Amino acid sequence: MECPRCHYANADGARFCGKCGASLTRDVTCAGCGHVNPAGQTFCNGCGERLGRSAVAAERAPRTYTPKHLADKILASKSALEGERKQVTVLFADVKGSMELAEQVDPEVWSDIMQRFFQILADGVERFEGFVDKFTGDGIMALFGAPIAHEDHAQRACWAALHLTDALRRYADALRLGQ
Repeated sequence: MECPRCHYANADGARFCGKCGASLTRDVTCAGCGHVNPAGQTFCNGCGERLGRSAVAAERAPRTYTPKHLADKILASKSALEGERKQVTVLFADVKGSMELAEQVDPEVWSDIMQRFFQILADGVERFEGFVDKFTGDGIMALFGAPIAHEDHAQRACWAALHLTDALRRYADALRLGQ
């Protein structure tokens, strides 16, 4: 399976790129017609609409931003469906100074930057079996230890934070260099 970001040829069935770490299973649902499009596309295969800001809003429904393998684990867990009291770790991540940054670039460029930012965050959280609970204006709130219970939920959140720090630093550097 070819990576949409770096075009590396990954093994069939791979969920993440072996070269750049990008998610290979992140489909985008068109907000206009509901058609599911492969990751990395700019326009919808179903209706031809641009997969932009409206597609991000459509992706925020839990059914569409929870990867299938995690959704299956959640649905198989009796406690996730019935509810239970448990300790969890919450991770918050956002763009420092986002309003000032947004004023410096074209709105469409800012939308593209933020879409990629949210993709990086979601991929990093899911990599350690966390769950993106909420998308905020310029960030996310993610849970580790719920709805999927893990005894090492705090460690997973820390690993995700370290991974996200590196991934977002690379993304920020690429933006500064105009890539």
